[in-house]
Amino acid sequence: MVNGGRNRGGRRPTLEEVAARAGVGRGTVSRVINGSPRVSDATRAAVEAAVAELGYVPNTAARALAANRTDAIALVVPEPETRFFAEPYFSDMLRGVGAELADTEMQLLLTFAGGDRERRRLAQYLAAHRVDGVLLVSVHADDPLPDLVAQLEIPAVISGPRSAAETLTSVDSDNYGGARSAVEHLLAGGRRRIAHITGHMDVYGAQRRLAGYRDALRDADLPVDELLVERGDFTEEGGRRAMARLLENAPDVDAVFAGSDVMAAGARQVLRERGRRTPEDVALVGYDDSAIARHMDPPLTSVRQPIEEMGRAMIDLLLTEIADRRPPGAPGHEPRHAVLPTELVVRASS
Repeated sequence: MVNGGRNRGGRRPTLEEVAARAGVGRGTVSRVINGSPRVSDATRAAVEAAVAELGYVPNTAARALAANRTDAIALVVPEPETRFFAEPYFSDMLRGVGAELADTEMQLLLTFAGGDRERRRLAQYLAAHRVDGVLLVSVHADDPLPDLVAQLEIPAVISGPRSAAETLTSVDSDNYGGARSAVEHLLAGGRRRIAHITGHMDVYGAQRRLAGYRDALRDADLPVDELLVERGDFTEEGGRRAMARLLENAPDVDAVFAGSDVMAAGARQVLRERGRRTPEDVALVGYDDSAIARHMDPPLTSVRQPIEEMGRAMIDLLLTEIADRRPPGAPGHEPRHAVLPTELVVRASS
């Protein structure tokens, strides 16, 4: 009997020794260890017993090399590290990705590529094919990384497509429907001068939220006043600046739909500084339903997007892409697009 995967001489037991103990060939042991269904139950039991008796530990590095695999996935965030750690969206996404990877042998590499230098370094790393696949999170429309990944023929999944014609497999939430539900809720509460603080407009999700906002107003036979649309950037300071401009340009605003909870928090600060009560004077709705929404005063009504589930779905699709061995753009490769539903969570701010 061996402890810790070593025999009495301190040497790790080999695949051949497991095969001899089980009374089968080396190839059969390999099939059992790799989960092949082409093994009888009796043989599988014999091999598993031999593995347990000898304390055999598979050499995952050698297996990966033989299969031309690295057993590693890169989670690439083309944003500054400060934004990653400041916004709950990213931590929730990372939690979902990690949970889905927990039962696999894949290692996760977190990489930031917020500047040209970081992008060049990442390009060199990916060109060496040191990962089996790539997850791209928070990608802007003009970001060169998705095209680079496709050119390198690395399986990839993007969080939020760059456009309606996205060529990479993607996972997203229903940004359009979520925005509509937010505005319809404000309309149902009697609000008529409803403003929208957008996210970065080179992000497709922000474009879809703006479209949902506008269509909800049109369907209610209300004009879309562009003075009520202010560009934000998904940051708290961006929300503050946008809210200040709204109060200057449209002082009669009676509701605000912010494209993120973080921007809604910035908007709330300005409303309080200007003596506007929430929700009595100005109702407020955010997006993400993060911890920020629950801890605001008053608690923030917000559109919940299932961020952790999105992370899980990204891993599920990426593992499928890796198993298919057909990279983006290859003959027969069809990108898959998953859109998860959103839910309006009503609280005291509206």
